[in-house]
Amino acid sequence: MKTDPLHAQVIAVLQAIAPEVEGEDLVPDEPLRRQVDLDSMDWLNFLIGLHRAFQVDIPESDYARLVTLDDVADYLRKKTGQGPTRSE
Repeated sequence: MKTDPLHAQVIAVLQAIAPEVEGEDLVPDEPLRRQVDLDSMDWLNFLIGLHRAFQVDIPESDYARLVTLDDVADYLRKKTGQGPTRSE
C-alpha cells in the first residue's frame, strides 16, 4: 500500500501498540481492527495514542466512525486541518 504522510503517521501510532503490524500490508478501506486483530483495550490505547500524537480530542461518541485507516486519516484531517478528506 502506498501511504500518504498522514497514513504513515497513523500507522506509526498503531505500530507503537502492535509492533508486528506491517504498514504496507494494510488495506486502507478495510476494517482496521480486523486487519491487525486488536482487542478493545489495544484499540483504546491506539485512540489515546492518536490523541497524543495529533493533539486532538477524540470523544467516545466518535469511536464508531473510526473503522478503517481511511476513516481515521479523514477524521484527523478534519480535526487538524491537514488537507482535504477523501469526500471533498
